[in-house]
Amino acid sequence: MFTFPQVLVASSSFILLFLGSVHLLYTFRGTKLHPRDHAVQSAMAGDSPVLTHQTTMWRAWIGFNASHSYGAMLFGLVYGYLALFQPAVLFGSAFLITVALAFLAGLLVLAKAYWFSIPYRGVLLSISLFVAALVLRLA
Repeated sequence: MFTFPQVLVASSSFILLFLGSVHLLYTFRGTKLHPRDHAVQSAMAGDSPVLTHQTTMWRAWIGFNASHSYGAMLFGLVYGYLALFQPAVLFGSAFLITVALAFLAGLLVLAKAYWFSIPYRGVLLSISLFVAALVLRLA
């Protein structure tokens, strides 16, 4: 039987897993992450970053979006697993808790500054559930 804090952290993790999975799907399927102006995509495909000529801005855009998705998915899988099947390891480790809170807080800042309302609300809910689990564990 799972405790309520375990379920809260697993729920927090599932949100990131879900958002990352949808983002990965949108990266490789459809046009949701494409610019509305087709000339912008053409320009990105025809130019490279100053750093290297080995890629184009468009290929880098796809790669950045995919790796961004993988990060959210990895967080969701690892912390979901720890919450449900290794709760003593997770809740007993100040390091793992700090990393999770720092990761979620960083995503929240990015979501507020650079993204849009759906991921912002998702990350806000995720960090809220995670913090609620920690408060309940301390009570």
